[in-house]
Amino acid sequence: MARAMMLGLLVLLPMTGNAQRLLTLDSCRAMALRNNKQMGLAKMKQEVNAYTRKSARTQYLPKINALGGYLWMSKEISILNDDQKSALSNLGTNMGTKLQDALSPLTSALPAATQAKMGSDLAQFAGALDQVGGGIVDGFRTDTRNMFAGAVTVTQPVFMGGAVIAANKIADINEQMAANSLEMKRQGTLYNIDQAYWQVVSLRHKQTLAESYVALVKKLKTDVQKMIDQGVATKGDGLSVGVRVNEAEMALTQVKDGLALSKMLVCQLIGLPVDEEIMLADEESTGIGGDVAVTQQHTGQADVAFANRPELKVLQNAVDLSKQATNVLKAGNLPQVMLMGGYAVSNPNTFNGFERKFGGVWNLGVLVRVPVWNWGDVKYKVRASKVTTAMASLEMDEARELIELQVNQSRFKVNEANKKLEMANANVANADENLRMANLAFKEGTASYTTVMEAQTAWNQAQSQLIDAEIGLKLSEVELQKALGTLQ
Repeated sequence: MARAMMLGLLVLLPMTGNAQRLLTLDSCRAMALRNNKQMGLAKMKQEVNAYTRKSARTQYLPKINALGGYLWMSKEISILNDDQKSALSNLGTNMGTKLQDALSPLTSALPAATQAKMGSDLAQFAGALDQVGGGIVDGFRTDTRNMFAGAVTVTQPVFMGGAVIAANKIADINEQMAANSLEMKRQGTLYNIDQAYWQVVSLRHKQTLAESYVALVKKLKTDVQKMIDQGVATKGDGLSVGVRVNEAEMALTQVKDGLALSKMLVCQLIGLPVDEEIMLADEESTGIGGDVAVTQQHTGQADVAFANRPELKVLQNAVDLSKQATNVLKAGNLPQVMLMGGYAVSNPNTFNGFERKFGGVWNLGVLVRVPVWNWGDVKYKVRASKVTTAMASLEMDEARELIELQVNQSRFKVNEANKKLEMANANVANADENLRMANLAFKEGTASYTTVMEAQTAWNQAQSQLIDAEIGLKLSEVELQKALGTLQ
């Protein structure tokens, strides 16, 4: 009788709620995942770590750099000093003067024409030598007031003490950690929306139950009023029933308010305006409890949780990160070898004297860096990093113990919820029969209205407990799936 009444009221709901948006559990989950800001941040972090991993891969590859520059100087670099420049520029003149002085005693006896001819030849020779000296001075000129330079260099790491390998492993672990963190937030979001969803379903069914209960006590009030009119009941009896009607209506009001607030929470979680009119698909269902056989399939061992829980994966990532950080620190005590090569150009260049044009040269070399002494700095850092790794391992071991306990608690809750559901179904059947017999006895005059009220109260409590048991089983299943890390 009670189930039929509840179903009848639920069937009428679609006709009065055409403006409402109908949402299933799956659609609520999907919308909650899209709307969750923490999920968005986690996805961005995952994207950042993916780019970081790609960046780390490039450390294995050679680096090519191009350099270029221009320099203006107020003075040019001079290889010759001023005296040397003057001596070279006047080389012929100085030498001609010395020769003329040395040959003067010999040429004084020669005819004047011959002396004139020798003087002319000597002057021409001196001029030629001056030109040669001036050319030498010009040849040594650097003209470095305007300098241009450029180079293309290639650097290839050969051995970096394991630092590059460790850095790439760190990038991989960070990407895995971001994915595990995203999965952790995803399961947390699903858990929250499932809790809110089934809370709404529970309150909607309790609203229907409260409406049915109000209808029952009002009918009893009508019957008692008829008895008062016939003189077989007192006004006090009517007041007692009236108090029960008021209590039922107050309970109905409280349930309606709770339902409205719960729907607001669902709207907030899925990204809709809190005043949006929504209806959940399971609000109209008549049997919302889980099946015992299906539930037992979820009762896996703690090993399932160890393999699936994202929290444990994040802690394992932290341990692995700490180990690789230790390897990076160890690289500080190991030699590093790099190949270097490239092509350099300059203007002026010195590859063929000092030429005022671009000239270049290829180069190839090996760079070796060997740490000699650092006062134990790296050693102390490595020891500190190893202690950090040990701490992370202890945290993970503790988390495994807590997760194992959580899984066992969740399994017990599922079993307990199944038992409560079985008992609640049995109580509902008993309460239905008790109410039927009380109403029949009341109509026949063999039972008082108080007996009917007690039967109605027992029926209402049994129905309420059934709803709580059904929703409790659903929530315990969700909690177990979250504990096992299999919430999808």
